[in-house]
Amino acid sequence: MSKGDLGKKIGAIVKSKVFLTVILVIVVVGGGYLAIRQLMPTNGKNDGPIYSTYEVKRGDLTVGVEATGSLNPGYGGSIQVPRNTSSSGTANSYIIDKLLAKEGDEVTAGQPIIQLNQPSLKGQLETAREQLASERKSLASLLGVDESEVDNIDPDRGIIMTAPISGRVMDLELKSGAEVKSGQIIATIVDDSRFEMTAKLTPAELNRLQDNYKAAVRFPSYFDGVIKGDIIEINRNAVPTSSKELNSDQGISSSQVDGFEYVYWVTVAFDNPGLVRPEMVGNVGFYDPAEVKEDDDILTLNSKVDWCRYLVAVDKYVQQEEILSRVEGIVTKVNVKMMETVKEGDPIITMAGQDVREEIEKRQDSIREKRSELMDLEAQEGTLTILAPSDGVISELEKKEGATVSDGEWLGSVFQTSDMQMWCNVDETDILLVKQGATVKVTLDALPGQEFQGTVENIASYGKGENGITQFEVYIRVVGSKEIKAGMQAKAYIGADSAENVLLCPLEAIFTEEGQDKVEVLRDNGVVDTVIVELGMMNNRYAEVLSGLEEGDLVITGSTADVLPSQTTPSGGGLLSSNTNEIKTQVIAKNIKY
Repeated sequence: MSKGDLGKKIGAIVKSKVFLTVILVIVVVGGGYLAIRQLMPTNGKNDGPIYSTYEVKRGDLTVGVEATGSLNPGYGGSIQVPRNTSSSGTANSYIIDKLLAKEGDEVTAGQPIIQLNQPSLKGQLETAREQLASERKSLASLLGVDESEVDNIDPDRGIIMTAPISGRVMDLELKSGAEVKSGQIIATIVDDSRFEMTAKLTPAELNRLQDNYKAAVRFPSYFDGVIKGDIIEINRNAVPTSSKELNSDQGISSSQVDGFEYVYWVTVAFDNPGLVRPEMVGNVGFYDPAEVKEDDDILTLNSKVDWCRYLVAVDKYVQQEEILSRVEGIVTKVNVKMMETVKEGDPIITMAGQDVREEIEKRQDSIREKRSELMDLEAQEGTLTILAPSDGVISELEKKEGATVSDGEWLGSVFQTSDMQMWCNVDETDILLVKQGATVKVTLDALPGQEFQGTVENIASYGKGENGITQFEVYIRVVGSKEIKAGMQAKAYIGADSAENVLLCPLEAIFTEEGQDKVEVLRDNGVVDTVIVELGMMNNRYAEVLSGLEEGDLVITGSTADVLPSQTTPSGGGLLSSNTNEIKTQVIAKNIKY
């Protein structure tokens, strides 16, 4: 290689190194410029870091302790079959006829929730009531008193036999001192103001009888005149009767068969003018009331009546009752005379004696026994509907329809969701902040947006260690609602302390240096001052400032000096606006300072 070629080659190498050096300088200068531009504001001015600030202001501050636990309703009472053991000591059994409520239903105290059935009870009650009423009525009748007086009767007073109806005294033959047997007829009381007869009609007479006709009777053998009356019953079934038993002075009817006549019975009744007695024979007839006038004379009336062929006797007075003695005794007083007119309930005779007293006592005992039996049955009737023991929600219901249950059997429970219970654990570092009677705000994930009020009812006096942490159990009573279900997880915020109209500083502005709490304050001239502050109570967002700051001071909560090159600041200026509610995750302090 010649010297000329060597020189050219060395010159080329030198030029190449110079070029690479220039390129390297350009890269370094350009990269540095870009880095500076990234850290500088976009407006082209380089005024230093941009700060996020918070204006110190006055407000209310609440401090509390958070805890979690499950909600359980207050106990409202048991659902059970009432105990109504009868006087005989026998337990009653029932069938669940119908469930009127189910688990989860909200009920009120006294609301019917279960309908029981005792199939035989209804009939037993009816029988018992009838028997008691009959016993009372019988004794009242025997004593001649009103039923309301039966319970207070003195057995030594004796028995007063009274008139069962109003009427005339008949067949009374007893005198004072006479001995009366059980079942003996004392007297007969007859209401002789009306009497009955049974007319016997031939087939032709029955065919002429209309439903609207009235009855008439005459007793020509005793007195003149015609008595008007009413048809009580028409029996349209033919009754074969021996012609010898039919009272008639007329010839034999063509309907006679083998010495019998077919007749039809019609019962009629008449007002007694005072002369008619049983067994008197008369002639019964029928007439159309539209053809008879009130002022018709006897002859005219006789001509308008269709008189029956057969004569009949007066059967009886419409009403008459015999007075029977139900017990043996001695007549101590006869209160009426034969044929005397009496009213229902008037005394007829008075009886006394050992037998009478024993009879009264026996009947009184029977009444007491019947009453006791009825009370037992009525007590059972009261258990046929089981009522809710309190307001609340049915949490348990063990039996189904058709199941058999007995007196006192437990069937389920009612819980009061308006009175809830919450048990939670609080760390020893916070337990001193929890006071009995403190208000509590309770929230549930299952019911977002709803807040329930509570009160601290009890704080455990000793703690329990778990994983090296001592915790104390706190009992909170909560005013719940029907939407809450037993066992739901809840969050409780227990109010510990509060202050009103105090200076507030956000926690992210506070830092600790050399054992002192400090903040940085941005002054109006852009100068940043570090200020020592005295703090009071604080929660998870703000601290109370006792000294070191004034209302309106701007405390620094962040700056661009803290931002990495790859990050950007929000548009429009600072990191955070001065009225932001965002809280950084940095933990400044946990313990509350006073």
